[in-house]
Amino acid sequence: MKKFGLLLAGGIAAVILLSTIGPMVGLLVSMALLYFIFKQFLKAESTGRKIGLGIIGFIVLMASIHNAPAIIGVAAAYVLYLVYKKWNENKPSKINHESDPFVNFEKQWNELKH
Repeated sequence: MKKFGLLLAGGIAAVILLSTIGPMVGLLVSMALLYFIFKQFLKAESTGRKIGLGIIGFIVLMASIHNAPAIIGVAAAYVLYLVYKKWNENKPSKINHESDPFVNFEKQWNELKH
């Protein structure tokens, strides 16, 4: 039952992640543009250039706010990571050599030979 719940949560998170790939790329591009515009704004010395970069920066900021659903996609990616981590957590550990009958047989056989 636990695996079914993980599978269901992972499926829902995967669908949400796939549906928000576009806004995630848009947010990444607009944030990169905003960063470079801000750096140029700090370097600008003339008032006209600062005003122009401020207007362009405001337009790009509005574009990045428009891509806010990308935050849901990032959360879905994190949920998908947690599901993957929980799914692989329940794998059986290494074989205990003391309880393995073949290892004990080999040990006892060597004792009988000597």
